[in-house]
Amino acid sequence: MPGIVDWYRDLMQNKIDKRTEDWFLVTGPGPLLMIFVTYIYFSTSAGPKYMRDKKPYSLKHVLIIYNFIQVVLSCTLVYEGLASGWWNDYSFGCQPVDRSMSPKALRMARAVWLYYICKLIELADTVFFVLRKKQRQISFLHVWHHSIMIVTAWIGVRFFPGGHATLLGVINSFIHILMYSYYMLSAFGPHMEKYLWWKRHLTTLQLVQFFLIFIHNFQQFTLGCDFPKTLTGLLCFNAGFFTYLFGSFYVKTYLSSRSKKTKRISNAQLTSNDKND
Repeated sequence: MPGIVDWYRDLMQNKIDKRTEDWFLVTGPGPLLMIFVTYIYFSTSAGPKYMRDKKPYSLKHVLIIYNFIQVVLSCTLVYEGLASGWWNDYSFGCQPVDRSMSPKALRMARAVWLYYICKLIELADTVFFVLRKKQRQISFLHVWHHSIMIVTAWIGVRFFPGGHATLLGVINSFIHILMYSYYMLSAFGPHMEKYLWWKRHLTTLQLVQFFLIFIHNFQQFTLGCDFPKTLTGLLCFNAGFFTYLFGSFYVKTYLSSRSKKTKRISNAQLTSNDKND
């Protein structure tokens, strides 16, 4: 036990990035742990119990405003990530964390912090599902994705606010521009359905996103880059696991449903032919 305590103290006192140690919701794991536990409890137990005997809330205007804000935040993150390094300064092969007080390094650190705050705000996605009694949407994939993203984002801003792993945030934020634009349009009502034919392609882009993130981080094991291998391993595991989960969702939602639909049409045609005979 003393060894664990010493390891924890060394981690939280000597391994952190001194530039971000006093930033809002970054000072220690306590606030993160409280948010994490509260989110899991509300989304899987307290929320559904609260809504059990209630009618679902509409939240139409709230959702339109919320998704619009998410689009704006995602655009900001993409711009900041590119302007802070990925546009022409950072190396896609190997990019250590710049822990200096230079304006560009601090700008990237602030972008990483904003990304973390955005992951916390995105927990509202689940809250809205609960209040609208869309419990079917609160799958293991959904809860795991939101839970692990706030943890990895906190690790990023607390220990590594810059460098190689920040490309993940740029790619993810770009996908979120499209995703929350889709959600915003769908919140306007059923009359927007004809403009939302690209939902399947959005899932495809999410799969491509995780594959690219996996490849970008996995190369660190072969290049000998001065970037923490522990974090690299965590990011590779998350990207690989998300690829599997989203891939399973894609197959179940689009490929299996198409196969069943084709089978129903085929059976209907056979029945019709039998009658004609």
